[in-house]
Amino acid sequence: MSSPPSLPLPRLTLAQAPLTCEIDAVNEYGEQQKVSIPAERALTVYVDKRELVTLMTLGAHPELLVLGYLRNQRLVREVSDIESITVDWDVGAAAVKTRNGIENIEEKTAHKVVTTGCGQGSVFGGLMDEVDQIVLPPDAHITQRQLYGLVNTIRIKETTYKSAGSVHACALFRAGYEDEESDMLLFVEDVGRHNAIDTIAGWMWINMAPTLPTACGSLPPEGALRLRTGEAGSAALAGKEGAEGLVFYTTGRLTSEMVIKSAQMGVPIVVSRSGITQMGHQVAQAVGLCAIGRATNKRFVCYANPQRLHLEPELAGPKPRAAATDA
Repeated sequence: MSSPPSLPLPRLTLAQAPLTCEIDAVNEYGEQQKVSIPAERALTVYVDKRELVTLMTLGAHPELLVLGYLRNQRLVREVSDIESITVDWDVGAAAVKTRNGIENIEEKTAHKVVTTGCGQGSVFGGLMDEVDQIVLPPDAHITQRQLYGLVNTIRIKETTYKSAGSVHACALFRAGYEDEESDMLLFVEDVGRHNAIDTIAGWMWINMAPTLPTACGSLPPEGALRLRTGEAGSAALAGKEGAEGLVFYTTGRLTSEMVIKSAQMGVPIVVSRSGITQMGHQVAQAVGLCAIGRATNKRFVCYANPQRLHLEPELAGPKPRAAATDA
């Protein structure tokens, strides 16, 4: 069987910017000291010379951020629809050039929904549009041992948050098989969790879309890209096939838009250091997404679809004794 022709990838600049900067500050003893803070900056996105939105970002991987933003906003259907993304930090702008324009862009961007997303603020169109069309891998799961390994990987990682604070982190993992540890494929920090998940979505769209080649000009910020070519030329993660082995991690809360974006990316398992909202829970239940929150050390709460989590309670250690009460 001959492989189908590869669709053209967009040309991306690699306009990284420093993630932190130093300022003078005074501590609790009245002593002056140098401290690092996140280097937040504005990035105005133009699509075919039409101003679309201004994103507040650290600027680690702005091209992937813009690509993922366009995908998660459902403004672009195929990665091949985009010819190039050019970022110029001297003017704080990202110029997106499409191959054939975006159909009905005025109509698609006319309706804005103010969201709970820090660092983003609004999304275009209805949040629940197309949710009922999402189909996640039915057999995807994660073991409790793998979950603990994933959380520990994040805990020991050197991050901007540890040095400067005030940022959110998201990561993409491959869960592997029962006896394998979770491999971190990508780690992104930004001023808002939506920027971080959009950046991961952009990276996935280029590197993991079924009809795309297994290499591109944008290298993953963290981890090694483990892709192989299948019979039909499709890209699949080594180990579990495709999205079945993927787990998304975020330090932020699981709101409806975070759950929807994860599901749109085809990721069936989401882990958060924080909690979940009512609407986030409803969406997770509806699409069959396993939502795990309050994940720190060996503690966690599985909010939705626990059948995807293979429990091993003995790994949690002794159960805390209930506090004594006065008679």
